[in-house]
Amino acid sequence: MEPIAVLTGDLIASTKAEGAAVDRAMQTLARAARMIGGWAGHDTRFTRFRGDGWQIYLARPGLVLRAMLFLTAYMRAADTGLATRMAIAIAPYDRLGEAGLSGASGLAFERSGRELDRMRRHDTLAFAAGPAAWEPWQGAVLTLAEWQAGRWTREQAEAMAMALDPLAPTQDQIAQSLGITRQAVQARLKGAGLAALHAALAAFEMEPP
Repeated sequence: MEPIAVLTGDLIASTKAEGAAVDRAMQTLARAARMIGGWAGHDTRFTRFRGDGWQIYLARPGLVLRAMLFLTAYMRAADTGLATRMAIAIAPYDRLGEAGLSGASGLAFERSGRELDRMRRHDTLAFAAGPAAWEPWQGAVLTLAEWQAGRWTREQAEAMAMALDPLAPTQDQIAQSLGITRQAVQARLKGAGLAALHAALAAFEMEPP
């Protein structure tokens, strides 16, 4: 099988939150996964497990950076009071299963799940390194991008969630959706570092020769 990207995550400090808050956060992640599926061209098969755990897959591994940033932005913008950790793997797979990803198997799923289990208490991102999985620069860019995204304000995240759509809505369109001025959108995106991320996104999504 061709390599796929698998993102496995769980909510941070969910044991201290009420069940309703956890459910809202998981519903937010599910909506984000559906939106990612819209621009990925397939159902990402968002699957909830162990109460606060989740998993999706991407048939196009190059979209993994955009998906990671979008999930971070969408969760921050929703202001659910909870954030998520993520473990990412790019590797071949054996099967996806009939529905969701509960029956999925293969190296991509094994590596992603294993990396999540290995994450330390304060880690928010992990990726499976190994032969044919990552180029060294990819891991470095993911780490830097995750660090940057972790500093977004809710307002910046709200604008970034829209700007990360591959259809690239204009700043005027984002402003209209948010009910703010174009200048305010420009300031939010500049502060969030969108311009600096464009080259990284393009490099990740470049089709192999």
